[in-house]
Amino acid sequence: MAAKINPETCTGCATCVDICPVEAIAIDNDKAVIDADACVDCGTCVDECPVEAISMDD
Repeated sequence: MAAKINPETCTGCATCVDICPVEAIAIDNDKAVIDADACVDCGTCVDECPVEAISMDD
């Protein structure tokens, strides 16, 4: 599993960037982007996203 960003919902607020424990998320063109190779599937970003733009991909 890997976290996945919905770019239509993402506001680029960077909450996920700030809380990711492995620094696997960056902002690119005002949207969050997840480095799937660095992501450890902890789900913290899913829980903390204020607009629910992040989900865990099965």
